[in-house]
Amino acid sequence: MAKTGFGRYATTIFVFLGFTLIAGYFHITNGSFEMSVMDVLKTLLRIDSNPKYNLVIFEFRLPRIVIAAIVGIGLGIAGTVIQGVTRNGLADPGILGINAGAGAVIVAFMFFFQMADINVLSGTSYSIMMMPLFGFVGGALAAIVIYVFSWRNGSLDMQRLILTGIAISSGFGALSLYISLKMNAQDFEMAAVWSVGSIYSANWLYVLAALPWVVILGIVIYRKSYLLNYFQLEESSVKSLGIAVEKEKSILLLCSIGIVSACVSVSGSIGFIGLMAPHIAKRLVGLNHRYVLPTSAVIGMFLLVISDYFAKTVFAPSELPVGIVVSLIGIPYFLYLLAKAKA
Repeated sequence: MAKTGFGRYATTIFVFLGFTLIAGYFHITNGSFEMSVMDVLKTLLRIDSNPKYNLVIFEFRLPRIVIAAIVGIGLGIAGTVIQGVTRNGLADPGILGINAGAGAVIVAFMFFFQMADINVLSGTSYSIMMMPLFGFVGGALAAIVIYVFSWRNGSLDMQRLILTGIAISSGFGALSLYISLKMNAQDFEMAAVWSVGSIYSANWLYVLAALPWVVILGIVIYRKSYLLNYFQLEESSVKSLGIAVEKEKSILLLCSIGIVSACVSVSGSIGFIGLMAPHIAKRLVGLNHRYVLPTSAVIGMFLLVISDYFAKTVFAPSELPVGIVVSLIGIPYFLYLLAKAKA
């Protein structure tokens, strides 16, 4: 039985990695400047490379694909943890207001540091490296407020959790708008596009800013993923096993907030990946979080890479923010889950 479960898990991982590579191939070869497969391979392998292809691939398209992959992995992991800790299948970093909290503080950061005036290749680029840290502060603040208002009789009230998350998300969204209206024209445009979720301006510095957070905190979460299986039981039963429930939940949630904050800092507020990926993963590999967590990560990666490809090409030469494309998929899925939960 275990071998069968592992076989399904390994097959699912392999299939979605393959889907992501295919999506990446279409992403890197299509656009306003189209290239053949041989052009791409020669450029990547540094064989008779063309300076124009070098510029398009290494400075524009490849960083964008890598950022989409990193953010998709991060949101998939964070969504799995939040759903596991809260025992709520409708929980998601965006729905619970963590995205909005991180986003509001990052918009304030943009306002005070005048991000439009920063050259990412200059020595002032430390500001971009600091964005995930400021996002973490905002995400943690949102999580604390949600916890305070959702805690009832010694446990989390799931209905209050969702309602509080929606309220917090709206409040931080209004704060972001208020701050952005006080920005100069360049920073306002940057903040407005970023706030709906966009990675079109991705570069290697953004990769460097987000990758350590997702890798290090993702490893910590995976090492504790067995706890998410226990958290599906009654809390009294989990405590009887000698598990420090509140401590472990806090560690997992803080790690998730750190990952979400890093993702929001480089891609803006992209919702629904953290909602969809865990549900799809559980349908494919079962309920063991040792399997669900990595599967959710690769599914999130695929969803965001393919969504960004459609955002780039559907209305070419104009582009949609990828957050809008993800929402077009995610909102119907959320309503489907809501209707299923009521039934």
